[in-house]
This record gives sequence, C-alpha cells and structure tokens, in this order.
Amino acid sequence: MASRYWVVSLPVQPGATASSLWSRLQESISRHSFDTPLYRFNVPDLRVGTLDSLLALSDDLVKVGFAALPFPFDPSSVFVEGVSHKIRRQIEELERAGGIESGALTVDGVPVDTYLTRFVWDEGRYPTMSPLKEIVGSIQSQVAKIEDDMKVRAAEYNNVRSQLSAINRKQSGSLAIRDLSDLVKPEDMVTSEHLVTLLAIVPKYSQKDWLSSYESLDTFVVPRSSKKLYEDNEYALYTVTLFAKVVDNFKVRSREKGFQVRDFEYSPEAQESRKQEMEKLLQEQEAMRTSLLQW
Repeated sequence: MASRYWVVSLPVQPGATASSLWSRLQESISRHSFDTPLYRFNVPDLRVGTLDSLLALSDDLVKVGFAALPFPFDPSSVFVEGVSHKIRRQIEELERAGGIESGALTVDGVPVDTYLTRFVWDEGRYPTMSPLKEIVGSIQSQVAKIEDDMKVRAAEYNNVRSQLSAINRKQSGSLAIRDLSDLVKPEDMVTSEHLVTLLAIVPKYSQKDWLSSYESLDTFVVPRSSKKLYEDNEYALYTVTLFAKVVDNFKVRSREKGFQVRDFEYSPEAQESRKQEMEKLLQEQEAMRTSLLQW
C-alpha cells in the first residue's frame, strides 16, 4: 500500500527561526503520536516578489491547469499530476506488453518515498535567483514538452501495433474475411489451361448441403473435386475444381445457395513476403516498445 503524506506549511513568527519552529513541531507531534515520522521538506527562499505579483501568479496557475492553493507552486498540481499519471499508465502498459513484472516507479532513480522524505531543490534546473513566475513557467514548459514528446512516440508505437493487429485479424478472424494463404497448400490448387480451383466458404451447418449440391451448380464442375481444408466456429473452407469458363456462373449459383466463393490466387512469393513483413513489424514493435520504455 502506498504511503500517504501531509505537506504542512507553517509561518515563522517574528523572533523565531525555521529551525526552532521545526523543533517545536517535532516535540508537539511526538507527545500525541510518537510513531508518526516527520521529514523536513526543504524549500529554498524563492523570489516571491510583491503580494500583487503572487496573487497574479496564482490566477495564472489556474489558467494553465495548476491547482490554485495559497502557496503558488503545488507539486500535486492538476497539470503536472495529470501528465505523471499518463506516463505511469504508459510504462505499465509497455511492461505488460513485454511480459515484464511491473516494479515500483522511481524519481531520478530513487524510490518516491525517498525522493519526498529527502527532497533537495534542483538549483541547476530551477535557479532560486530567477523570479518565481519564471520557475513556474519553466516547469510548465518542460512538462508540456514531455507530454508532447510522449504523444509522438506513443503514436508511432501504437501505429505499428495497429498494423500488427490488422494482420492478426486477417490471419485469425472468420474464414469469410481472413487471409487464406496459410491454410492452402500448393497441392490443393489445380490450375491448367482449362481447369481452375476455387475456394468456397460454407456455413458450418450447411456442409452436407454443399457436398450434395456443389456438383450440380454447373455442368462443368469436376465430380468429387471438393475437399475440406479448414473449419472454424462459423464456416468451413472447401476447394472445388471446375472449368475456367464457368467460374462467374458458379459464383452466382453458389451465392444463391448461401455459399461464398473467395477470390484467391496461390502465390508462394506473396506468402513469403507477408511473412517477412510480419517478422519486420514484430521486430520494429519490440524495438519501439523498448525505446519508449527507456525514454
């Protein structure tokens, strides 16, 4: 279960120091809840400016999607938190796709709890000499760029996934629409000057009807030439050999009986090309998944 933290800001009264206030807080909490750990969240002295500029900045934060709180920069702001959740979900999805067991996410390579309880202001990235408005603008710009970069990278990755999904649907969907090349062998097809083999999609519960009627759909059908190649939950795939000159008429008569004749041309070259395309896309998907996860 994730830890829950309260971030408390206390005013330093005249004549007191931040260190003395911290000591008083520790003593007070320990008297009432001795097992509650306290951590000092060290925020440097920032160039707040005038009260008017501070209020104006608070209004600006609402416009750009940050939460409006008395303290102008809130790490759990709506905008930053929203992008953080998008990144988290993307990481979890990429890990699942790669068969990786999801681990605890880190901030700059350290656990979130450690980052919070030992927080150190990044002076190099956010100079405290800069006005507070500039620091907030810098954070907003960086987070916006991260979000845009992730959108572009994720779109490229999802495009490859979509291509693979489309190929998989063609290879594993219904016989009425799927690619048939991996179900048909060279010996299943007869092609000569006068004869041609067609592939018929027959409803699963109409197979007896097909076997008893296909020879009578045209007088130029080769008797006993139909052979079942494959069957799924809805349809069965049959071959039938006939004279090329009656193909169109046979298709019409088949359709009238509720049978679908699929256009198909057996091509080992095309089948090999599709196989290579599939392998290339799989390699590309894994490379992009790894790259996006590392990013």
